[in-house]
Amino acid sequence: MDIHYDHPAPAHDIPPEFIVSRLKKPAGRVSAVLDTDPFNEVDDQFALAYILRSPERIDLQAIYAAPFHNEKVASAAEGMERSYQETHRILALMGREGDCGQMVYRGSDRFLADEETPVDSSAARDLVARAMARPDGDPLYVIAIGAITNVASALLIEPAIARKVVVLWLGGHALEWFNTKEFNMLQDVAAARVLLGCGVPVVLFPCNGVVSALTTTGPEIEHWLRGKNQLCDYLCDITREEAERNRQGPFWSRTIWDVAPVAWLLEMDCTEARLEPAPIPSYDGYYSICPCNHPILYVYSVRRDRIIGDLYTKLAR
Repeated sequence: MDIHYDHPAPAHDIPPEFIVSRLKKPAGRVSAVLDTDPFNEVDDQFALAYILRSPERIDLQAIYAAPFHNEKVASAAEGMERSYQETHRILALMGREGDCGQMVYRGSDRFLADEETPVDSSAARDLVARAMARPDGDPLYVIAIGAITNVASALLIEPAIARKVVVLWLGGHALEWFNTKEFNMLQDVAAARVLLGCGVPVVLFPCNGVVSALTTTGPEIEHWLRGKNQLCDYLCDITREEAERNRQGPFWSRTIWDVAPVAWLLEMDCTEARLEPAPIPSYDGYYSICPCNHPILYVYSVRRDRIIGDLYTKLAR
């Protein structure tokens, strides 16, 4: 692995002990928002449904559509808009149509141009408002499972929210992986550098090498989900379609790693984590490593069977 020592420009004055205290897994019910790009793949839909099926633990207050750009859409703006519409579809399938206009927000229509200039959006502004309204001892949990543009923009608009939120981000690869060219991180490296460089408490869920263990197969989803309800049938269909689109053949599996940050918040022993100095992603696809960086909580292992079992049991209700 190439090691670099460049760092993002903004400094922060958040004491390490404050960050560490915020990185302890919370007890009881928590307030949360979800930042997501569900039109990109299929795992976001599973994650959104998982949250809504866990109301005893997670009070979901808002959903932000995140930008993405790949062969499915012509631009990051279209990726965000299609994700906004897909979020509405999932809520409708769960009988939550009435929540669409109250809790779903359009996010950034482009990625950050640099590490100082936010992309203004309804999502970023709502996150700032909700975070600043939180009591000092009761942070808002930001479950982020796409490019981190919306969250980074909110941090740039109002840096004080770094003391009001805890960000659970699925992005990058394991520290031991040969690079960090993961989709969420690669889409907006500037935003990732803002997030990991500003001192906001972050729980990091790396993709390859860690949460890549959260796979499912066609026979498994057909057995546990097919015919249970409209939502489950839809999830079965889109997961199979995604496998076919990627030409995976008859013996396919799909990674639904976006459920990992949700599972971490639930009251079950399903992850292992340790404190690490914040790894700063560089623009050439590697991490900048400095032991003096502020701490983050780094998830290095997930218990696949426990998480998938809880997920499918709740979805099939």
